[in-house]
Amino acid sequence: MNSYEQSILTAKAISSKKGLNIKLIEIGDISSLADYMVIATGTSSTHVKAIADEVEYQLDEAGISVSHIEGYRSNSWILLDYVDVIVHIFSDEAREFYDLERLWQDGKEIDVSDIVD
Repeated sequence: MNSYEQSILTAKAISSKKGLNIKLIEIGDISSLADYMVIATGTSSTHVKAIADEVEYQLDEAGISVSHIEGYRSNSWILLDYVDVIVHIFSDEAREFYDLERLWQDGKEIDVSDIVD
């Protein structure tokens, strides 16, 4: 599975847990950090954790293990690092504070409206 397919699977996993405002940004051309960044919002700390757990489960089922996890004990933000795909799950307040879409505005946003609910 290539990094694009992995990012799409991630967006679908987030959507299956009713994650909000899912953004997929291609950053491979502007950064060596990763190929894609997936950003989404949960409605509560429990929802943020449930979304992160679902992403980890779905990707693990596809044979892709998470490289690193940050913020799991946090109440507002979880980062899942899959090397080529970085996943950020935020509370609404944390997402507004960090404003990653602005920081990565030079990346190419991929339309996922046809694959998420």
